[in-house]
Amino acid sequence: MSSTGARRTLRVVLPVFATVAIVAPLTWMWLASRLPPTYSVMDMGYPDYGGVQPDLKMAEHAHGQPGHPSMPSRSITELIADPSRPAEVRVDLVARQQQPNDGRSLARYTLNGTSPGPEIRAIQGQLVEVHLRNESVTAGTTLHWHGLDVPNAMDGVAGVTQDAVTVGGEFTYRFVADHAGSFWYHSHQVSNPQVAGGLFGSLVVTPKAGIAQLLDVSAVAHTYGGVRTVNGKAEDLQVPARPGRRIRLRITNTDNGPMEVWASGSYRLLAIDGTDVHQPSEVSGRSLALTAGARADLEVQVPDDGSPARIQLSKAIAAIIGPRGSNAPLPPQPAEKLDPLTYGTPAPLGFDPARASRRFDYVIGRRPGFVRGRPGMWWSINGHIYPHVPMYVVREGDVVVTHIENRSSEVHPMHLHGHHMVVLARNDVRATGSPWWVDSLNVAAGESYDVAFLANNPGIWMDHCHNLKHSADGMVAHLMYEGLDTPYRIAGPEDNQPE
Repeated sequence: MSSTGARRTLRVVLPVFATVAIVAPLTWMWLASRLPPTYSVMDMGYPDYGGVQPDLKMAEHAHGQPGHPSMPSRSITELIADPSRPAEVRVDLVARQQQPNDGRSLARYTLNGTSPGPEIRAIQGQLVEVHLRNESVTAGTTLHWHGLDVPNAMDGVAGVTQDAVTVGGEFTYRFVADHAGSFWYHSHQVSNPQVAGGLFGSLVVTPKAGIAQLLDVSAVAHTYGGVRTVNGKAEDLQVPARPGRRIRLRITNTDNGPMEVWASGSYRLLAIDGTDVHQPSEVSGRSLALTAGARADLEVQVPDDGSPARIQLSKAIAAIIGPRGSNAPLPPQPAEKLDPLTYGTPAPLGFDPARASRRFDYVIGRRPGFVRGRPGMWWSINGHIYPHVPMYVVREGDVVVTHIENRSSEVHPMHLHGHHMVVLARNDVRATGSPWWVDSLNVAAGESYDVAFLANNPGIWMDHCHNLKHSADGMVAHLMYEGLDTPYRIAGPEDNQPE
């Protein structure tokens, strides 16, 4: 071949090779991101054993996924409360895809005709039984008990711990309310639109000995279609109280982003995410950040002079506590914040994080790629995008330490199902106050946290961002106990879509 012919051939061949070099990896990534019509959460991603060698040799997984450990087939459906024990608290909830009849609410979904749904109250140690019936929610629905460490089969995650309850269907949840505190319940089937649209409610567990405060009031903050509300109403919450009375105000943030809370006077932060603060002190001139999904219990005393106490739940809405009909101007938002890292005094944890048996990383990032066949910029976990995300594997009794790091440009409210985590450090600064127990942790851009928990609640648990839009875009990992499996599948005939 002449040199001229060779050059012509190169001019044809080189662009072809260049195109193949670009298109082939993109095609592979696109194919790898596509999900089958139905799949098990057990088939997702890769196992992370936290530095521990698995006892079980690597073999083909029960669902046929190579590279996962061969697991015994004990089903999570066995993880339930005592079936022979009678319930002390029984609640019937009917889910509807409708607007409430009050003519003011912007909710698109209701439970028993209201949004929020009915508040469920129990005494610590009681067995709670909730019967859910789906009357008209076309996508199906479930109920997740946010912050209450229920048995895994009752966790309410469609495709992981149960099938979505379809129109006309029913499901009964049973669990012992063994931890006193402020919690909430919400849908975990197509959770972002359903929670935003109103499928949620408050859950309160009071201690057997009762509460010290004379008044105990819930304030559930939610934004419907851009309108800020408390307890479903776009107006301040009025709490009638005589001068000098103390109240416990249970604040729940049901939105996707953090909210600021501050008071016209002083307050004490009694509990975070349903766990009491050890020796809380009086606070004034400081606001409290409450991340998505989180709860805070404040103790507020009505001033002796008869003026009301005002607690801002963001700038838009407040709880006003005092003589009936009283009002108070909006107090200026403090420049300083209350820091749970140093608030209160130390107390025993019940385990030693320094002797952790598993250590994990949960590094949040952002990278280009394909998710479910769609190109874009996606959230990543340890450099991987959904569904190739870590499955954090533990054994019952493990002490687990996790390093959470946010290398993205947005805040992420990290929520672990079935467990409470204690904060050990933020940005390498050790915690010195009361044990800061959380199930919903606000991790701002550039922040890192070291947290620990005791693996004492076997199951397959979601570990995800509670900005539910982020979860729907793949910011989901799972905590899995060795030796467990689930019969439920994502998508499929039931169209299970947990996010």
